[in-house]
Amino acid sequence: MALLPPDLLDLHATRSAIRAGTTTAREQMQASLQAAASPANQHAFLQLTTDKALQAASVADPHSPLAGLSVSVKDLFDVAGQTTAAGSRVLTDAPPATSDCAAVARLKAAGSVVMGRTNMVEFAFSGVGWNPHFGTPANPCDPALARIPGGSSSGAAVSVATGAAFIGLGSDTGGSIRIPAALCGIVGFKSTARLVSTEGAIPLSTTLDTVCALTRSVRDATLVHEVLAARSVTRSNAPLPAYRLAVVSTTFQDGMDATVARAFERSLHTLRAAGAQIDTIALPEIADLATIQATGGFSAAESYAWHQELLAKHKAAYDPRVAARIERGASMSAAQYIRLLQERRQWIARMEQRLQGYDAVLSPTVPITAPPIASIATDDTEFFRVNGLLLRNTSVINMLDGCAISIPCHTHGELPVGLMLWNCALRDDTVLNIAQQCEFLLKSSTGI
Repeated sequence: MALLPPDLLDLHATRSAIRAGTTTAREQMQASLQAAASPANQHAFLQLTTDKALQAASVADPHSPLAGLSVSVKDLFDVAGQTTAAGSRVLTDAPPATSDCAAVARLKAAGSVVMGRTNMVEFAFSGVGWNPHFGTPANPCDPALARIPGGSSSGAAVSVATGAAFIGLGSDTGGSIRIPAALCGIVGFKSTARLVSTEGAIPLSTTLDTVCALTRSVRDATLVHEVLAARSVTRSNAPLPAYRLAVVSTTFQDGMDATVARAFERSLHTLRAAGAQIDTIALPEIADLATIQATGGFSAAESYAWHQELLAKHKAAYDPRVAARIERGASMSAAQYIRLLQERRQWIARMEQRLQGYDAVLSPTVPITAPPIASIATDDTEFFRVNGLLLRNTSVINMLDGCAISIPCHTHGELPVGLMLWNCALRDDTVLNIAQQCEFLLKSSTGI
């Protein structure tokens, strides 16, 4: 099977070509728009701004950080003059945004050009990528069978994986960047949440929401994070053996399918062969999350607070799977919510103590490869089973208030698999530096 379009250049390489005069930002935008209009991107875009994008690319500064290259914007974010509908029909008639959200404004200021709005899970409330209103974009990894793209940043991931966009702006509340990155075979970096402004984005959970992006390489992820967070990442040339890494024996490796298990073990072998110090540790604290979130967790309570009036008027227009999850928040009392905040702080402290001395933890991003869209389209039991598996590993890092990146670790002939590197809050730079070294080693060994 053809897993990804061959020889996709990352942002850095294309920017260098623009500066060398071997291509132009306009030519690259024409290619991006052509890819966006291809069958591989069916349902990935809700809107293309073709003329404006070509005009902006034509006058872009080639020496700006993002050099006039294309960015797709998840339908969660305000773009001046466009309606922000969050993949829903409920907000179709909402007035257009009067200004760009903070993240879009920073990307534009750094020289990128918005090419269009991408499809997503309605109100970002699922890791599967399913959208019954506007269609579900098929994962480009398998042209023979329509598979889920992962969510909630589904269209963003497909736009990057197909070569339509160099950057897919999205969000990550429980894994919404890393899940589609893993399933589509690209890179997804979830920064520490507080580092990037959520101003101008429709919230799912004001506690857990993280504004971040999908890219084609770790170095692109680093650059885009610098733009979004308005800060410089401290690069390090320390060799991989200089870092102390961990693998978690509890929960994260449970239920891996054969492809994920094979890719994960092969990746650990490759890194150890390069001298990486990798300890196997237990994290019994992970089991505490079920009790801590028994009342529905932050996403249910905080999304219900935002949606309460809309649900009262327009519930029939919601995806029933989304409405049911939001409504779980209706039963949470103020006392339960305050207790949830307290228990999370205590849990984070225990996790930080357990992970003290480790520079990053290695895990499968998700334990399964992308199942067929048909398997979850009408079967609610299967949908929620798959959704639970997809969110299980990634959501731990959101509760930890941590940072994490998913990088591809599959090889030719395999469905995409992601390797997740993660740690506690504000360890972003170390995670990115380690990920770049791991990416190089895995690409060298697998050829992807």
